[in-house]
This record gives sequence, C-alpha cells and structure tokens, in this order.
Amino acid sequence: MKNTISQMARILAPIVLVFSLAATGSAAVPGITAAGGAAGTFKLTAQASYLNQPDGSAVYSWGYGCNGAATFAATLGSASFPGQNCPTMQVPGPTLVVTEGTTVTIILTNNLPTAAGNTSILFPGLNVTASCSSSPAVGVQGLLTCEAGPGGSVTYTLTNVTPGTHAYYSGTQGDLQIEMGLYGAIVVLPTGGGPANCNTTVTNLYGKNDYGTANNIPGFPEQDFRLAHAAYDHPATCYDREYLFQWAEVDSRIHKQAEAQAAALIGCTAGAPGCSLNVQTEPYHPAYFLINGRSMPDLMDPNYASEYPHQPYNGNPHMHPGELTLVRTIGQGRWQHPFHEHANHVRILARDGNLVLSSGTVTYGATTAPGLAGLLMFNTDTTPGEAFDGIFYFSGRGLNWDPYGHHPSPNRPGDPLDANATLSCSPDANGYNTLNGTAVLNYYEWCQDHNKPVQVNPFGDVASGGPATLPDPNILTNGQWYGGTPYLGPDASLRATAPACSTTPNSGCTTLNPANTQANPANERGWAFMWHSHNEREITTNNVFPGGMLMMMLVDTREFAIDESL
Repeated sequence: MKNTISQMARILAPIVLVFSLAATGSAAVPGITAAGGAAGTFKLTAQASYLNQPDGSAVYSWGYGCNGAATFAATLGSASFPGQNCPTMQVPGPTLVVTEGTTVTIILTNNLPTAAGNTSILFPGLNVTASCSSSPAVGVQGLLTCEAGPGGSVTYTLTNVTPGTHAYYSGTQGDLQIEMGLYGAIVVLPTGGGPANCNTTVTNLYGKNDYGTANNIPGFPEQDFRLAHAAYDHPATCYDREYLFQWAEVDSRIHKQAEAQAAALIGCTAGAPGCSLNVQTEPYHPAYFLINGRSMPDLMDPNYASEYPHQPYNGNPHMHPGELTLVRTIGQGRWQHPFHEHANHVRILARDGNLVLSSGTVTYGATTAPGLAGLLMFNTDTTPGEAFDGIFYFSGRGLNWDPYGHHPSPNRPGDPLDANATLSCSPDANGYNTLNGTAVLNYYEWCQDHNKPVQVNPFGDVASGGPATLPDPNILTNGQWYGGTPYLGPDASLRATAPACSTTPNSGCTTLNPANTQANPANERGWAFMWHSHNEREITTNNVFPGGMLMMMLVDTREFAIDESL
C-alpha cells in the first residue's frame, strides 16, 4: 500500500489539471458573532454526536456547538451562506468572529456524557479571566483553567482581544477531549476592517469595472465574502479572499473506546467511584485525517451540506489570477502536518496573532510601517496548537508558457474562432497586464510568458521553444475534470485547437483535442492545484488513497463569478 501511495503521490503532486467542475463548493470563513454585537456573549455547549467519513463510517465524537440561537458573522458584501446553521455539536466548533479591542464572554455548558467528567476551553494568546468556585455546576478550578462539571456551566471573559487567527480547545484531559473533537477557531478582525489603503492597493475587483460586469455576465459584480479588508492593522496585510483550515487527525480506536465506555456508564452519578472513562490514548494510530472536520472528497462539498450535519465547514479555495488570498491555518491535532499549497509559496504574515516584523520601515503608498519579515514557505507546517496567517496568490508568473492560451498571429490570423485568443499584454512596472484596464479577460497576466505555447510536440521529446511534454490527453481525460486543453477559460478548447497545427507542425500551437467542451457551471474552466499534506499517509482515508488532508485549489478565469456561499 505504501508503495502504491508513493507512486500515486509522485504522479499527482506536480500535475496541474484544467477543470470543468460540477457543483463544487467554496470555502470562505463562515462563523458566528457574539450576541449583542462587537462586545457580547457566545453561548456554547459541549456534547457528543457522530462525524460522517468518506468510507461510510460514522465516528463517535465530541464537539462544541451553539446553546441557543446564533448570530452569523456578516461579510463585507453582506453575502450569506445557504443552509447556514449552528448545531449543538459540530467539529470544528463554531468559528467565533470578534473585533479587536472588545470584551467577549463565552458561556460553556457541559452536555458531554456524565462519565466524561469535567470539560473546559483554553484561549491561547488571548487575555482570559474565569470565575471558579467550589461547585462544578458553575466552574471549578482544574489543572489549566476553570472547568464545568457534567450538566454545569462555566463563564470565560476575553478582554482587549488582538487581531489574527487564534485556536480554542479543551483544557481538560486534552489527550482525549481534543482528540474527540473539542476544538475551534477565533478570528479577531482589526478595528474598522483594517487600514484604509486596502481599498485601493489590492487586486480584487469588488466595485470596479471588472470583466464580468463590463460584459454583463450573470453573477457579476461578485459578492465580497471577506470578513474585513485586512488581516491586521498593517497596510501590507490587505487581502482579496480568505479561507480557514483547521487540521486534525482521528484515531478510531480511541473514539470507539470512549463510545463503548460512555454507553456502559449511562446513568452513573458524576464523581462517584467508577463513573469515569478510562480510555487509552496511546499508542496513537490515526486512521482519519481531517481539514475542517472533513476528509477528501467531502471537503469539496458545500458549506452546511445536509449530509454532514455536524461538519459544516468545507475546504475548497477558489480565486482569480493575481488575487491575494489570506490563508488562516490552525494545527488542532497531535501531529505536525506539512501543508503544501501547489502553484506558489505562501508568505507568512503572523503566527498566533503576532505579526512577523522587521526592524526597518517600508512605505506602503502614503503609509510608513514596519516591514514584514515572515518566511516565504514551500510547505506551511501546521504545528499542534499553533495558528498562522499567510498570503497566497496565483499569477502564472514564470511558468514559461501562456496559461491563457493566446496564439501568435502568424498561426491564427484574425482568430475567427475566438477573439480572446489574441488579447494583448501590456506589462506594468511589475510585469503584469494591468495597463489594459481591469475589464479585460487577461487582467494580471504575466506578460513575459505571453504567447508562449505549452507544448510543441505532444509526444516524445520537446523541441526547442516548448517548456513541457504533456502526457497523452487520453490518460489525463476524466470526464468533467478535464477540458481537453491546457488553457484557462470557457473558450479554452477553441483556443487550444489551431487549424495551423495540421499544416505547420511545431509552429507554436497545441495538438491536444477537446475531450469535453461542456462545463458545469457553463462558464467555469480553469486550473486545479492540489493543496494537501506532504505526509503521504495523511492523504488517505483509513489507508485508502485519495482522501484525508487533500483539497483542490481552483484558479477560475475572470469571466466566472466565484460564489463562496457554496
């Protein structure tokens, strides 16, 4: 099995697929806000239920959920998520969205099985106070924090919260309770949504004359699903889209033991001799590897999909070329997971809400601020208990071929099949096509590779001038997953089949034929890159590949409206 996984990983890791996807969900950062506004109260519960897995199993788990009606976090574009709900138990727990500098109260009620004993929440990196007493009904002092006894509640107060992505998780018998699913995320937004420069310096087209709006394409102008304009009070932390990924693993033996013992001890008296679980948490052999409580391919289903009543969050990032994508990541399990984002490195902004700054200053437009000193990482390691924020973007820069499928005019005079195939590219000072305006299809194209063909010879060695030899298209073809062309956009099949190829071999065009020209949605066609753990075992589900910590990052052409509510 290991050899098979290794071979498949070597085959799939470098592959970039052109896609035509049906009913694919996006991710964004859905969450809840405190009742009462920026400063208010969250009412949470901890209780048991089951998590659905791709292999058909239902894993007994514990999780945090909402204890009463929830107020869902608003996005900048007032976008909503269909089916949005906050059940009494979910994994991860509800994402708590709060504002910098506010005071927030969290009331936790312990509805776990009596034999599970006390439970609690830790908020690492945040200022927390809790009132402990001698009664487990209102919170007793535990090893790390105040704990709620079975059926009881405990209150935590967070003061002067600071921006960034933070974890929260159980502070009671963490080897068992965190493993069972008691963890979640807190997203703290900067006051006012961040520096004012973010509305003018980022590459998103919200409210601008973008291609889709200029051409009256349904779905434009796109909704703005961001929670804020910037991640921090710093002019270099502006972003266009954001996604939250919480990584954890599941040892099904531990969960089965907890389920069996809890069932055997139903009706026992809290604190009485024998009324407690005795689950062995070592040796540790996880079989399920989760991002946001799901594994591949469940990660690609919509947020709040009904088939996952206790796993509401998905993991399936979309973006347009050039957009700055904020990646919020938390390691919630026991193991470190090497998170590899294909198509670019990630610039680390902060860890555990602490910006990584240099000693000098940098001018950002009209603002001077300390420079950012975070690493540019090929693998963004998700360390247990640690959160990081980073910026990722895709531009096609340096590929040495043209991902937009343009053809030099000698090969296709006039391009009667597709006028978009001869779009020009006017580089700005940074080399990107921005001088032609935002309402062009190839806005933000890397002009240095404009007109370069993806291949010269479809089989065998590549002649000079072609950067790559692609596999036989019949090998890559897989129905809706492959459009039969290496190029970006709904007209990609037309761009990729130049009549000149039949008469002028090796003239700068491609001989790949369209295997599937029907997309669903009709105007979605672009690039799919694997984002996954670089630990080969962790891209399996119960030892079956593919699965586990694997998702697809989708680069959509600019005439496709990305709906992150899905």
